[in-house]
Amino acid sequence: MPKTNPYDLIIVGAGPAGLSTALHLAQIAPELISRTLILEKAHHPRAKLCAGGLVADAEIILERLGLDSSEVPHVDVKAAHFDFAGKGLMISMPRKHTLRIIRRDEFDAWLAGKAREKRIEIREGVTVRSVYVTNEGVEVETDAGTFSAQVVVGADGSNGVTRRCVLPDAPIHTARALEVITPAQPVIARERSDRSNPHLVTEKIASAEACPEPVEGNTPRNDGHASSHAYFDFFCVPDGIAGYTWDFPTQIKGQPMRCWGIYDMNIFADEKRPPLKETLAQEMARRGLDLAEAEVNAHPIRWFSPFNAFAVPGVLLVGDAAGADPLLGEGISMALGYGQVAARAIRSAFTRDDFSFSDYHWRILRSPLGQTLTARWFFGHILYALRWRRLQSALWRSLNPLIFVLAWLFVLNWGKRMR
Repeated sequence: MPKTNPYDLIIVGAGPAGLSTALHLAQIAPELISRTLILEKAHHPRAKLCAGGLVADAEIILERLGLDSSEVPHVDVKAAHFDFAGKGLMISMPRKHTLRIIRRDEFDAWLAGKAREKRIEIREGVTVRSVYVTNEGVEVETDAGTFSAQVVVGADGSNGVTRRCVLPDAPIHTARALEVITPAQPVIARERSDRSNPHLVTEKIASAEACPEPVEGNTPRNDGHASSHAYFDFFCVPDGIAGYTWDFPTQIKGQPMRCWGIYDMNIFADEKRPPLKETLAQEMARRGLDLAEAEVNAHPIRWFSPFNAFAVPGVLLVGDAAGADPLLGEGISMALGYGQVAARAIRSAFTRDDFSFSDYHWRILRSPLGQTLTARWFFGHILYALRWRRLQSALWRSLNPLIFVLAWLFVLNWGKRMR
């Protein structure tokens, strides 16, 4: 196929990371936008496996771009519970939602629309086959022809073509996640739940108004607002699953639903562990749901390490291609933050006429985004290595003020510092 006219910048992938890069460039280097191209293999709105949680950091970055996430269909979560076997720490924001849940197909399509309003060119239905660096720049081979550019941004996800082409020998750190969507259900409680032996469970289903007092091992969900709360339970850590199960409200086409799932950082991949699906099924069964009746979606998450390579001359990686949050698997806010860092690196490269991107690694690590990702990488290896049941119980129940302080100082609120 013939080669097209060269661009200054090609972004591979029209998800939050790629679109954030383009939108930040439109803000700080608008002269580059007329020669910027985004390539997307699907068509918006396209299906995307993602639980869809927008934390405050994501909303801060969007607000600085002049964007209002409330325009996207969403469900606001009033409080988030971080528990071990049903008891632990609750986080809520005064007079504000703690978490905003969106559907990725709707969110990404909305963000792409905002990019088009800035006259950023997006070509959908174009599959990238390879990316390779030449003496003149970077070539992007696709099923619609070969495109050339001075700079390419790989925003094509955990298993993207860009990273595989330019960093074929780079180590891969991959977490696992399962996700399930169910109809909204009445709140339930159990008379007794023995998590040390999940097969010995006596359940009692009740409405929110009729729930008995919660007992040991049960998350209290009879406060009248349970349907607007999010629950993250780390009970599976002692079993070698380096992560948690989640349960929070969502919506599909305006209909109230619940999103369930399980995340595993996968740092014990060489050890024998219970299957993720079995663990999630047991947790859902405690809430009166049968996983066998739901569609289960699985997806890998390539997580961040401070030792990752993030660039080669002419090519930058952003979003999951560079590495998502290792601790919780959070991706959207990180993707938006990567876009801001990358945009500044690209503007600097064109200003100095230096496209080596030799400083991009340090730009990431020195940024508030990189600092929190490094902290989450560190805490993930520590927290999930503590597999003694009593110790995990003490961390989330007796020492939860310490957990909150550490999270507030090192894990949260990085978006405010992104300047």
